[in-house]
Amino acid sequence: MTHINALDPGASPLDYYGFELRRYREAAGLTQKQLGDIVNYTGSLVGQIETARKLPTPEFSERVDTALETGGLLYRLVELVMRSQLPAWFQQVAELEARATEICVFQPQLVHGLLQTEPYARAVLSAVDDSDLDNRTAARMARQRILEKDKPPVFWAVLSEAVLYHEVGDPEVMRNQLLRLLSFERNPRVNIQVLPFKVGIHAGLMGAFNVFRFAGDPTIVYSEDYETGHATANPDAVESRSLRYDHLQAAALSVKDSATLIRHVMEERYGEQLPSDRRPVA
Repeated sequence: MTHINALDPGASPLDYYGFELRRYREAAGLTQKQLGDIVNYTGSLVGQIETARKLPTPEFSERVDTALETGGLLYRLVELVMRSQLPAWFQQVAELEARATEICVFQPQLVHGLLQTEPYARAVLSAVDDSDLDNRTAARMARQRILEKDKPPVFWAVLSEAVLYHEVGDPEVMRNQLLRLLSFERNPRVNIQVLPFKVGIHAGLMGAFNVFRFAGDPTIVYSEDYETGHATANPDAVESRSLRYDHLQAAALSVKDSATLIRHVMEERYGEQLPSDRRPVA
């Protein structure tokens, strides 16, 4: 356990956040409990964040910035804090996601992290390791903030039909996860296509991969195995993966037909009756 008096602001982004939170709070002459009362959180949570034992959320940061008149410092820091909590080998990917103008992903087994609900993400992350699960889940969910920017990246996701049937968590988790996918149906910047079983042999049989495109920078392709990931801007690799992705999109159902299939799976497998004209909200 980190002692507040020994907290080193240079140790990590989380330590720096806690150090600055304590500094601003003390400058305002407030106890942890008093600040907690002002921002509608417990004093205990304020203390845990100050001692780098708990991750701050964007909402917490906004409220404290307002209460302590920090000029938005903590809210600006929180994205860096969240990114630092990701596995070291994955932090580069989160940075690519944050900078990209277009993201194309293929996932044959699971819903992509940028589209996951919190319970689904928690179930995935707990599969082989349930330690520090709250913070790891929060860090994954924080990546989704890129889809809420004033000008978010154009996001294309091709998901195997198996993703819809692979029950992660329990039926309620899956029902809500499929609802989450449908919530993007009329979002022109988030496009979800399902690659149906009937396609058979397809261009994605080698596994999941991502293509990141940028304004003015080379395209980067990314793939991963169980323990690490590999990103490259090698022109031959980029051309090969881009071509594979074109073929996957051509073989997949349209965005509209994909939504119809998702509704069908919800009704057939999870007992959800969802009218075709309903507009879920993310």
